[in-house]
Amino acid sequence: MEFDLSDELLELQRSVRRLAQEKIKPRARAIDTAGDYPQDLFDELKRADLLGLCIPEEYGGSGAGIMGLALAIEEVTKYSNVLGLMLLLTRLPTGPIMIAGTDDQKRRYLPGIADGSKRASFCLSESGAGSDVAGMQTRASEDPEVQGGYVLNGTKCWISGGMQADWFVVFAKIGDPALRLHTNIRAFIVDADTPGVTRPRVDKKMGVKGIDTTEIVFDNVRVGPNQVIGGAFALVMESLNAMRPIVAARGIGLAEGALMYATEYVKQRQAFGKTIADFQGIQWEIAKCATEIEAARLLTYRAAWLSDQGMYTKEYVPMLSMAKYYATEVAVKASGLAVQLLGAAGYMEDHPVEQFYRDARQLTIVEGTSQIQLGLIARGVLSHDLWWD
Repeated sequence: MEFDLSDELLELQRSVRRLAQEKIKPRARAIDTAGDYPQDLFDELKRADLLGLCIPEEYGGSGAGIMGLALAIEEVTKYSNVLGLMLLLTRLPTGPIMIAGTDDQKRRYLPGIADGSKRASFCLSESGAGSDVAGMQTRASEDPEVQGGYVLNGTKCWISGGMQADWFVVFAKIGDPALRLHTNIRAFIVDADTPGVTRPRVDKKMGVKGIDTTEIVFDNVRVGPNQVIGGAFALVMESLNAMRPIVAARGIGLAEGALMYATEYVKQRQAFGKTIADFQGIQWEIAKCATEIEAARLLTYRAAWLSDQGMYTKEYVPMLSMAKYYATEVAVKASGLAVQLLGAAGYMEDHPVEQFYRDARQLTIVEGTSQIQLGLIARGVLSHDLWWD
């Protein structure tokens, strides 16, 4: 069993760490305050060839896989969850195409993501169908004028990066949307400039400000047969399963950033004739949090390895979901501890820990809540997909 990263991955980690410290750290608070999309930092990621980490080399990427992308996301999220999300969006919408798309679809859509000339979003959630995927109401009707084509009607909500996206992967039901049939769900690629696509609302969020979360409306949007992705409902789940370690990487990066900042603070802050760090109670809290971060890292790196081997089908779900569940909950815990260690100062905008605290909450909700992950893990144990005998 080998725990060391390869030389290539170590160099990637080191280079992204430098970029994060030099370019992202100084901008993180300003991004949160203004809430504007940080195009300058997107350009930095582009110059560093980090936008195609998970995309195969034959489609313009570097082929570093889920593991490479997870390492990069961990490093940037130590300072900005926005940048972690920016990198995540190079994999979430491209995942369905890489898993079940045609060669033509891969050639048309993946290179633009890898070279930074295009951006994309993943349109699954609806106002009444977040965790309840089968409850979606967006409908795909057969196009009477184009054989194999469809007409989409519906509204998708809480779409990360929706305002910046040049194209979307959209999930909809064929037939009656009132029927809760997983077999009726299909995936489509929709260019953002297609007639009938509108983006009427940008959501106001408590955290992760800097990448818009958007409502997207599809009103009689026509898609051709070459825009249909195979895979049905299984594609939804496999796409999300493969993403678990990437969201988890945002969790461990945020937790590391919060704990590092708080640790440096308590080493300097004087109280009762000594530093706060001299108190055993404080040391124990730091020790417990550090242990949980390292446990989350092991779960996350294992999950990334599994995803890179194509092991994101049903039998691997418990291990993938454990990484997402545990790492994101650790992020919430570590950011809360950081606020507490700073005391009143931690509640103020003078320090970034209040931003870590706000941003961390998003991670336990997106791409499957913590409760959904627990359900998936339990189902895996009950069905003996995860078993110890």
